[in-house]
Amino acid sequence: MGIDVRNEIRDFLSSRRARLTPEQVGMPSFGGGVRRVPGLRRHEVAMLAGVSVDYYTRLERGSLKGVSDSVLEGLASALQLDEDERVHLWDLTRLANSGVKTMHRNVPTRVRPGVQRLLDAITGAPAWVRNERGDVVATNELGRALYSPMFAGPGRPVNTARFTFLDPAARDFFPDWAQTAKDAVAVLRAAAVSNPCEPGLITLVGELSTRSEEFRGWWAAHDVRLQRAGGKRIDHPIVGELRLAYEALDLVADPGLTLFTYSAEPGSETERSLALLGTWAATERAEQYAALRESESESESVD
Repeated sequence: MGIDVRNEIRDFLSSRRARLTPEQVGMPSFGGGVRRVPGLRRHEVAMLAGVSVDYYTRLERGSLKGVSDSVLEGLASALQLDEDERVHLWDLTRLANSGVKTMHRNVPTRVRPGVQRLLDAITGAPAWVRNERGDVVATNELGRALYSPMFAGPGRPVNTARFTFLDPAARDFFPDWAQTAKDAVAVLRAAAVSNPCEPGLITLVGELSTRSEEFRGWWAAHDVRLQRAGGKRIDHPIVGELRLAYEALDLVADPGLTLFTYSAEPGSETERSLALLGTWAATERAEQYAALRESESESESVD
C-alpha cells in the first residue's frame, strides 16, 4: 500500500504542532507550567482551531475521514501551515476519505514529441522535464550540459533525488547540499501522499531510506514542498559557480510532468558562464558526431 494513512496524518500533524511555541501563536501565558515536550499542547491547538480537545485529539491520531473544509481551514491556520503544507493536508484528507488504492495513477516516463521540440527550441537556457518522483525524462542540450555530472552517473533512469543522496559528486556539485537534499526529500514526501501506491516511488524511497542515513532523518521530519520557483547555486566542473533562478511549470496536457527552466541575471558572471557552457556542449556534440561518422566510415570500409 505504500504508506499507512493514519500514521502519515498523525506524524504530520504532531510534527507541525511540535515546531510552534505559544509565543509564536500569540498566547505566551496560556497553560503555564514547565513544558516537558517542545511545541504547542493539543488543547492549545484545539482552541486556536475552534474545535474541542477531544475532536482535535482524534484528528491527530490519524482520523481525517469526514472532516469539513472549515475544520481543515481552522486546523491549517492554527498550525500556521504554508501553502505547500495546506495542499499536503488536503491530500491527506482525500486519502483518508477515498482510500490509498483508489489514488494510484501512472507516472509518465517520457514526453510527447511536441514537448521535446519545445525543449530543443529553448537554446539560451537550460531546460528539462521531470516526473513527480524526480526522474528526468527529457532535456535540451544546455540542460544536459548543466547537469552533466548527474547524467554521467550509472543509475537509470536519471533521478534527481538518487543523484543528490547516493552520488558523491553531488556534494561538490551543490554547494548548498544540505538544503538541496532537504528540498528533495520534501518533494518526495508530498508526492508519496499525492500518489501513494506508485511502485517506482515506493521503490525509490525504500532505496534511499536503506542507503542514506541523512535521507531517513529528513524523511521522518515530514516536511513537504511543491517546487514552483526559486534559486539554485551550482558548482559546475566545467564553468565553475553558477547562481541561477528557476521556474517550474506543470505540463497541463501531461499530468505528473513538470518543466524546469533556468535563467541568469542579465550581465552577470553566471550569464557569461552559461554561454560558455553552451559552447562547450556544442563542441562536445560536434566531437561525438564526428566520432560516430568516423566509426560508420570504418565499418563501411570493412564491409
